[in-house]
Amino acid sequence: MAMRNKASRFVLLITCLMYLIFYVDRVNISTAAPFMQKDLGLTATQLGLAFSAFAYPYAFFQIAGGWLGDRLGPRVTLALCAALVGLATIWTGFVGGLAALFLSRLALGIGEGPAFPTATRALANWLRPDQRAFAQGITHAFSRAGNALTPPLIALIVVSFSWRDSFIFLGVAALIWAAVWFTYFRDDPRTHSQITPEELTGLPPATVVATRKSVPWGPLLKRIMPVTLTDFCYGWILWLYLNWLPSFFLHEFNLNIKKSALFAAGVFLAGVVGDTVGGFLSDRILKKTGDVNKARVSVIVVGFLGSFCFMLPIVFFHDLNIVATCLSLAFFFVELIVAPIWAIPMDIAPEFSGSASGFMNFGFGMAGIISPVVFGYAIDLTGRWDVPFIGSLAFLLIGAMLAFTCKPGERFVDVRSEPTAPRPTPA
Repeated sequence: MAMRNKASRFVLLITCLMYLIFYVDRVNISTAAPFMQKDLGLTATQLGLAFSAFAYPYAFFQIAGGWLGDRLGPRVTLALCAALVGLATIWTGFVGGLAALFLSRLALGIGEGPAFPTATRALANWLRPDQRAFAQGITHAFSRAGNALTPPLIALIVVSFSWRDSFIFLGVAALIWAAVWFTYFRDDPRTHSQITPEELTGLPPATVVATRKSVPWGPLLKRIMPVTLTDFCYGWILWLYLNWLPSFFLHEFNLNIKKSALFAAGVFLAGVVGDTVGGFLSDRILKKTGDVNKARVSVIVVGFLGSFCFMLPIVFFHDLNIVATCLSLAFFFVELIVAPIWAIPMDIAPEFSGSASGFMNFGFGMAGIISPVVFGYAIDLTGRWDVPFIGSLAFLLIGAMLAFTCKPGERFVDVRSEPTAPRPTPA
């Protein structure tokens, strides 16, 4: 399963670093939030609105950006994305109120929206089918490593410098990544100077890699819709963790920023393991059984149900160690979902994998629009920081049921490319 050759291994590494940097730039606001809230004079509802600002363009550009990645290619698209992410993150360090903060988060969402669907297209070009879930697992493990790294890193920068400096430093990292990616990556691995014949074995044909065909929007959307709905349920839970976990530990258990950051980092580290294990299990099942449905759907269902079982005790216990342990295990299980669900668009429509994964992750983006505002309002209304976690349990059960409708083994067929049967000749 490992990438043993230099070029494919390094492409995977660079992609992993993008996931890490983008997620740090995405979630750093959750650790800096208490300081920003005080400095900018924001209520919890206003803070939730600022959180959700990222998700509006992020949701839209899942589809538009996936199409852009299919049309322009991952090399140019991801370089532009990283440049915008870096500039938007730096801008956040200079905001003076809610309006500017909202706009900077909008810009960040525009930059990150096309990134993961386009990265999926890049991996589809460079990897064999039995490597895809592993690659999705390890790339998203880096994103969760970013989640785990962010609370202590931002806390350290905030204490040593200021919350504004934390955004400036991290924005520069995204700009550096853009330069590295554009210099090294090639859309077609066959044109890379360091590629080997062994690495090219089993890759999609050059005609698929280089396709610039128009996307069959209606049929593709209809085919991917069950995956989109399943991803919405996953996204509802993930946005809960990303946006509110540090504040949950800070307020619900009266911890200082350093301790709340450490507890949040511990939970996110469990997600790193979950992402990696989910990808390994899914590809292992595929190699053993040859059944794509079983390889993807079974892992997703186990992830939803396992997360439900370990999030449920939060309703009954208020002990810090018990809650932190349960949240970690719940996050481990929900992260099992990531690798197989991101592999599904590559399984269903490899020729349009950027657009297909964009359709899928639109559900994640919509969850990001709705959930932060709902959570912030619920906290202002009740004064309890555990309410969003309790109220999210139903989505875990719904997601498990929806997973059975995804059917990744049924390949999408572009009917425009199918040869038309000849008409019978009259006798």
